[in-house]
Amino acid sequence: MALKASAKHRVLDNRPKRSCNLLTCELWDTSVPISEKFPEKRQRINMLNMTATLASFFSPVTPTEDYGSGSGNGDYDFDSPCDKSFVRHFRMFYEPPLYLLIVILGFIGNGLVLWIYTQLKNRLKTMTDVYLLNLALADLLFVCTLPLWAADAMKGWSFGTALCKGTSALYKINFFSSMFLLTCISVDRYISIVQSTKAQNSKELRLTCSKVVCVFVWVLAIILSIPEFLFARTKVDFEGNHFCTMVYWNNENNRTKILVLALQISMGFCIPLLVMIYCYSVIIRTLLKAKNFEKHKALRVILAVVTVFIFSQLPYNSLLVVEAAQAANTTITDCTEAQRFDIAAQVMKSVAYMHSCLNPFLYAFIGVRFRKDLKKLYRKYGCTTSKSGKHGGSLRPSVMSDSESTMAFSL
Repeated sequence: MALKASAKHRVLDNRPKRSCNLLTCELWDTSVPISEKFPEKRQRINMLNMTATLASFFSPVTPTEDYGSGSGNGDYDFDSPCDKSFVRHFRMFYEPPLYLLIVILGFIGNGLVLWIYTQLKNRLKTMTDVYLLNLALADLLFVCTLPLWAADAMKGWSFGTALCKGTSALYKINFFSSMFLLTCISVDRYISIVQSTKAQNSKELRLTCSKVVCVFVWVLAIILSIPEFLFARTKVDFEGNHFCTMVYWNNENNRTKILVLALQISMGFCIPLLVMIYCYSVIIRTLLKAKNFEKHKALRVILAVVTVFIFSQLPYNSLLVVEAAQAANTTITDCTEAQRFDIAAQVMKSVAYMHSCLNPFLYAFIGVRFRKDLKKLYRKYGCTTSKSGKHGGSLRPSVMSDSESTMAFSL
C-alpha cells in the first residue's frame, strides 16, 4: 500500500500544474522550463508585464500642490482621509484681501518705474537701469496673476486647464526672472563700487552686456517653468470644488516632485542669496574703508535690501524643504499637524509674494535720481506746480556724491 501511495504521489507531482499571476494563468510542468514549453506565451506575458510597469510609472499620483507653483490651495491630498476643509476656509478669507493689497501696491510701484523709463529719453544709462526695468516688468506680470489665485481661493478654479497651466507658468517665469535680476543688480553694484576703475572704462560694453544678460535671464526662467506646463492642471476634491494644482508622475519616492522643489529652492533662493551675501559683504568692506562721502546711507540701503530678501524668502523656502522631505518620506502623519503646516505655508507664501511690491521702493525710489525723475514727470503732466530747488536748493545727484561709483545706489 505504501509503494502504491508513493507511486501515485509521484504521478500527481508530475502532472501539469496551474500557475496564475495578475495578468494570466497558464499550465506549467515542473520538469520542463516554461520558456521551452510555451515560448510564444512567455513572450506575450513579458510584453504585458512591461506595459503594466510603464503604465504605473507614468500614471498620475494623488494631486498635491507645489507651494511654488503659484496655485494657493494648500497641499491638499484629495483622496486623503484627513479633512482639509479648515485650510480651504482659512485660505478663502486670508488670501483675497492680502493679494488685493499686493496687487495695488505692485501696480503703483512697478507701474511708476516703467512710466519713468518709458517717458524719459536716455534713461537707460547703466546696467542696473536695464535690470530694474526688467525687474519691474517681471513683478508687474506676477501681480497680474494674483487676482486669478484670489478667485481660486474664494470659489475654486473655473478658468479651465489651459489657463491653469498658463497662469502657473507665468507665475514661475516671473518668480525666477525676478530672483535672477536681483542677483544681477547685486553683481552690478559690486562691479561699480569695488571695481570702479574697470567699470568706468567699460560703460558702453557693460550696458550692452546687461541687455544680453536680461535675454538670458528670461530664457532660463522659461526653461525652469517647464514643470508648470507639464504638471499644472485642474483637479476636483471630494466636495466637488475645482482647484488649479500640480499633479506629478507616480514614481518611486516622488522623485519628480522633489526635483521640481529642489530646482526652485536652489535656483530661486540659495544661489541668489549666496551671490547677494558675497557681493554686499565686499561692498560693505569697501565702503567702510572709503572716505569723504555719505557711506552710512548706502550701508542702510544694503542692510534693508538683504534683510527684506531674507525675511521674505527664507521662511517660505524652509517650508519647501520640509515639503520635499515630506514627499520623499512622509514625516507629517498627524492630521492636525498637517493642517497647521498647510496654513503656515499659506502665510509664508503670501509674505514671499510681498517682495514683488517692495522691490520698486527698495531698488528704485530709495535713490535721489529716481525721485527727481518722478517729480520731473509730475511737472511735465501738470500733476504739481512746485519747482525743483525752491525749498532748500537743488537735489544732490546721488547719496554718495563724491564717488562716481555710487550711481548704483542713486538710480
